[in-house]
Amino acid sequence: MKIKTWVVWLVVVVFLVSEIMLFSASRQKDKALVALHAEQERVEQLQAQVEELKNSNSSSQAAEIARLRADNQDLPRLRNQVTQLQAANQKLTQQLNTTRTAAQQQQAQLEQVAAENQQVRAAAQEANAVLERNACINNLRQIDAAKQQWALEKNKPAEAIPTVQDITPYLKLDANGNIPGCPSGGSYTLNAVGELPACSVPGHVLPQ
Repeated sequence: MKIKTWVVWLVVVVFLVSEIMLFSASRQKDKALVALHAEQERVEQLQAQVEELKNSNSSSQAAEIARLRADNQDLPRLRNQVTQLQAANQKLTQQLNTTRTAAQQQQAQLEQVAAENQQVRAAAQEANAVLERNACINNLRQIDAAKQQWALEKNKPAEAIPTVQDITPYLKLDANGNIPGCPSGGSYTLNAVGELPACSVPGHVLPQ
């Protein structure tokens, strides 16, 4: 009887242990399923991210490829524009060189004309100076002749010094009734009858 009781208790204990182990295994299985489900969700999220990255990369690559294709399509036009600009630049450079050469030639001509004008002006000044000197010497000659005529008529000695009024009747006066003056602005000195009249301008000298 006792053996049966022990067997029953043993069976009960074994059953309880089995139930406990089964419950524990079930709990572990549930935990494992939860963990597996969570891992599957994480894997799905990672796969979704990978797909998104793939799509993003594909879109970026497609956009870059499209841009490169557009650039390549626009490249011949740009090359043509560069060629046209280079040709225009070369033409402008040639025109600039031609204009610079023409300007240099004109500058040289202007300098030559200026030099010639200066020479002409100097020659004209020299000729005018000669004319004024000759006119002045002619005036001095007439003054000396008037002095001699005055001395002859008035019986004056060589040391006598006439005045302007004395010789005026013997001279051809200018439009204002005066003795012709030096064209260069010099002033005359009558001096004595035996001396030549003089002009204050250098070079205006009556020859002996």
